[in-house]
Amino acid sequence: MYLTENIALANKKTNQVKMDLDAFSEAAECLKILAHPHRLMIVQMLLSGRKYTVGELCERCGITQPQTSDHLRLMQRCGFLRSEREGRSVYYEVCEPHLQDFIQCIENRFGKTG
Repeated sequence: MYLTENIALANKKTNQVKMDLDAFSEAAECLKILAHPHRLMIVQMLLSGRKYTVGELCERCGITQPQTSDHLRLMQRCGFLRSEREGRSVYYEVCEPHLQDFIQCIENRFGKTG
């Protein structure tokens, strides 16, 4: 009897869905946006607490300014980043607090990089 009760409880727990399919679809789209090495590098840099311009990011990432701008635009559209104009410069920063945990998970799993 004990075994069947545990199996029934396990089945009940596995059948509980905490999010609906639409929420998972939205999450998958956002994860696709992050699933790029340069975008992950940009997020990691921005999580350092420092704001960066497009020029600074493209120099540090070793990619062109148009490529960097495209990456930033995608991440802004998904709600991960925001930009702020100061004079003639535009600075980017992370506005999604959960990205810290996400990057921490990646760093823990794959090793920290400088």
